[in-house]
Amino acid sequence: MSVKRPKHRPFKVLSSEYLAQRPWFTVRREKVELPTGAIVPEWYILEFPDWVNVIAKTKQGEFVMISQYRHGLGVTRYELVAGCCEEGETPEQSARRELLEETGYAGGTWRQFFLTSANPTNHNNLVYTFLAEGVELVAEQHTEAGEDIEVHLMTAAEVRELLDTDEIIQCTHAAPLWRYFAENPITK
Repeated sequence: MSVKRPKHRPFKVLSSEYLAQRPWFTVRREKVELPTGAIVPEWYILEFPDWVNVIAKTKQGEFVMISQYRHGLGVTRYELVAGCCEEGETPEQSARRELLEETGYAGGTWRQFFLTSANPTNHNNLVYTFLAEGVELVAEQHTEAGEDIEVHLMTAAEVRELLDTDEIIQCTHAAPLWRYFAENPITK
């Protein structure tokens, strides 16, 4: 990296308490002191396991996309395969598991492609995106009880159109796809 990292200036935690500790809602409140000396009496941190996404392409070059309803916004949109890292799994193992469970696709060559955070202000986790090329349909979907997922095979032009028209609204999915298309432009 040629750009020098900024000086690390962490907050001093003066107190910390959990307000809720549920599987999908763990939140703690901290009183913090900034390097400037300012005191912030309530800083909220949402705790999550790390997340994974998969940009999956078949041997034929089709993107394996999914669609599902997202209750927070009340919309159904196209997305990448995604999920949480489970205890004892590496991010790549979690990504492979999620692709197989949500779509039935597996195999191919894999590499970590993108690393981001959904919101480093108040989320404590990272989002790992993997690029899986040459995947094949090897099984049926095995979704969890809270999932209703449809699988779609799309061309690069179709995925790019979804990005261009703001149809992929999940930021941790859109950002790595934008990078993918910056590195792999569609030629007409």
